[in-house]
Amino acid sequence: MTAEIESFYQSLAKKRVAFIGTGVTNQACIELFCRCGADVTLCDKKPDVDAFGPYAARLKELDIHFSLGEQYLDGLAGQEMIMRTPGFEYYTPQLVAAKASGAEVTSEMELFFRLCPCPIVAVTGSDGKTTTTTLIAEMLKAAGYTVHLGGNLGRALLPVAETMGAEDIAVVELSSFQLISMRQSPHIAVVTNVTPNHLDHHKDMQEYIDAKRNILLYQRPGDFAVLGWENDVTRAMRADVKGSLQWFTRKSVVADGGFLREDGTLCLAAGGEVLPIVHKSEVALRGEHNLENLLAAFCAVRGLVPAEKMAQVARTFPGVEHRIEPVRTRGGVQWFNDSIATSPTRVIAGLHAFTQKLIVIAGGSDKGISFAPLAPELIAHAKALILTGATAQRIEDAVRAAPGFAGSGLAILRAADMAEAVHLADDIAQAGDIVSLSPACASFDRYPNFEARGRHYKDLVNAL
Repeated sequence: MTAEIESFYQSLAKKRVAFIGTGVTNQACIELFCRCGADVTLCDKKPDVDAFGPYAARLKELDIHFSLGEQYLDGLAGQEMIMRTPGFEYYTPQLVAAKASGAEVTSEMELFFRLCPCPIVAVTGSDGKTTTTTLIAEMLKAAGYTVHLGGNLGRALLPVAETMGAEDIAVVELSSFQLISMRQSPHIAVVTNVTPNHLDHHKDMQEYIDAKRNILLYQRPGDFAVLGWENDVTRAMRADVKGSLQWFTRKSVVADGGFLREDGTLCLAAGGEVLPIVHKSEVALRGEHNLENLLAAFCAVRGLVPAEKMAQVARTFPGVEHRIEPVRTRGGVQWFNDSIATSPTRVIAGLHAFTQKLIVIAGGSDKGISFAPLAPELIAHAKALILTGATAQRIEDAVRAAPGFAGSGLAILRAADMAEAVHLADDIAQAGDIVSLSPACASFDRYPNFEARGRHYKDLVNAL
């Protein structure tokens, strides 16, 4: 344990600390803070402790206070530190007031960045960040490093920082909700792309972009940035880079970074030299967009991982759950789970991963994003569209209003829920067809998260 971590632990004794929400990372931190003697208050909308389900029994064992129900934020008054869960909006009036009154408003990931004893590689972006983060971790592990993977992936790293060595590497995924208040940047920062997303939680697109920029703003000379060349927003972020910069692209050639050569080879370029890594035909991941994720990962681990280890991971890594994940083949029909596709751009990337028209199941909760860019892609790449959830009508309106719909032959069906959507798809699918859950929306109208939605879909498909 470093002296800095030990000093932090000691500072928690008798400190008044409020936790907002009990996400996975906050649960681990509540345990840690209690062990260090903090005076913990849990603030949550749930009406009582029993509403926490399986976690309720453990909460009752801890010596903490509760501020629950509709007025749960009243528990922020008088606190010295407030641990914000990533999904809780940073500019909520009660949080702003608490900060103005002297409370330290922070989060698990902000504290981890402050105390981490080893280098940090961090990835953000609207699309591809989980796959890119996981690829980086796998490549570093293949090269023999001890890797600590966490952040937006759901594992709290602050409670295990004391076990980390200086030669280890932390690899973290960061969402805009985590980044919006961060005032430290990682040694190696990757931004995959920035497209409209989460506009139901950010006041506008600029706030969303500015949150992403925090991954770069506090870097120093000697740090590294990896940016997507094909995205206008990430290309403009070059002005924020303090150290060295690498680009990645599958549509152009770059002098410093990763690119897809005309012959289909994924390459790294630097100093006028080109290093071929692997041919795209050997890549285990499905979809051209995943070639970009691989190129970003290659750039991030350059100088740390030998080319042959990068290629090894590219050839063997099958993908992350809920990302164009094969579910089963039944009666010649292939079923895929792309529940992570919570925005139109993600769905478009998934559609382009196949060479035939799909039966698409879409719909969910509204994130305030236009479906107009998605409509022509569905017309071109879907043979049937099954809509369910709160956004079903908005998606249907966008598709019907798009040029070319009338003569497209695209069938649009409605389902009351996921179970009916799966059965409708099963009814119309014929041997050789592909069915994909590609929601284009968040899950919160019916599910706690996209993982729960994807697993329910898989259960339904496997039960057919």
